[in-house]
Amino acid sequence: MSRSLYKGPYVDEKLLKKIAGKKPQETGVIRTWARASMISPEMVGFTFGVHNGKDHIEVLVTEDMVGHRLGEFSPTKKFYRHGGKMQKELDQKKKEAEIAAARAAKASA
Repeated sequence: MSRSLYKGPYVDEKLLKKIAGKKPQETGVIRTWARASMISPEMVGFTFGVHNGKDHIEVLVTEDMVGHRLGEFSPTKKFYRHGGKMQKELDQKKKEAEIAAARAAKASA
């Protein structure tokens, strides 16, 4: 649900203080935990280290990102893989293909 119009967008004040009067080239990665903060036009060009619960993921802000939240560009969950019988069959085929390729390379050498 979006924020009401009379309140305006939420931008963390600490972030604005960190970028106030500075150029993107002279500042390094700006670490932040403010995932809910809206990206404003003043932030374009800066690199933010957005915390995902474990690490700070570097996000270079571009013009296309204005109006989105910082947390959208720092995923909190890591996809491992789908499981089940089908995945086991795919893994087995991949392993057999690698073995066949290694044997072919060994035979030609």
